[in-house]
Amino acid sequence: MDLLSPKHFPDYELIDCGNFEKLERFGKYITIRPEPQALWDKKLSATEWDNQAHVRFLANSSYAGSWKKLKPMPDSWLISYPLKGHTLNFKLALTAFKHVGIFPEQASHWDYIYDKVSAFKVFTPKVLNLFAYTGGASLAAKAAGADVVHLDAIRQVVSWAKENMEKSNLKDIRWLIEDAMKYVKREIKRGTKYHGIILDPPAYGHGPNKEQWKLEDNINEMVKGVLELLDEKQYFIILNTYSLGFSSLIMENLLSREMGDLRIGELYLQAKEGSKLPLGVFGRLSKGL
Repeated sequence: MDLLSPKHFPDYELIDCGNFEKLERFGKYITIRPEPQALWDKKLSATEWDNQAHVRFLANSSYAGSWKKLKPMPDSWLISYPLKGHTLNFKLALTAFKHVGIFPEQASHWDYIYDKVSAFKVFTPKVLNLFAYTGGASLAAKAAGADVVHLDAIRQVVSWAKENMEKSNLKDIRWLIEDAMKYVKREIKRGTKYHGIILDPPAYGHGPNKEQWKLEDNINEMVKGVLELLDEKQYFIILNTYSLGFSSLIMENLLSREMGDLRIGELYLQAKEGSKLPLGVFGRLSKGL
């Protein structure tokens, strides 16, 4: 099993984590946010956290809350990720759902996506990004020269991803506001094939028309569907999940139906103060690359 963490992300740093919180730097600004995986004690004191932080998220439910500013800072700002001679730019913002618009641990996948897309030497590969959020994986694929379809169920998130594309000096990503399962089934009927597919499904979610998504109930059907969409000769697929109790062996069992080079493991962030924060499991399958 592989343990992967971003190695070159100057605009991001996990400073400390513990007691169900994390202290992070995004560019110039430092945030305190809830983190259910951080079961251990913090290395730094509460005073040291408060002295460093610009803003703290105060939860009033399991999914929502508000931000308390401890020092002056804007409600939105930009950070960048250097990718093989390209610069991916991301707008960040203080949302009501504790997120800021980026999952920095995913940067390990962005490097992989860029390398795999670049390995297609003869033609322009087609890449499908499902549950695509603000588009880090879509930007990586487009920067490497892919024809990219970006799909998410939330209109505001797709608009945010489009803004990130423009700020990254990229163009011509195809944007879809769709239910992922319905789209995959239609693409199977059409006989469409993709050279790369990226899935990062949530534990729970809803489609644009209130379609239900529950990871344990739907992931097997979804993976069987996307495997049908893969090109027969050359492809890569990334399956990533962030759900307490989910094992990377589940990724292996789901993806091993198809022949290819299969790698499984965990994503984590390395804290400056020493802890390793686990942030999901993944499976990567490729063939002909």
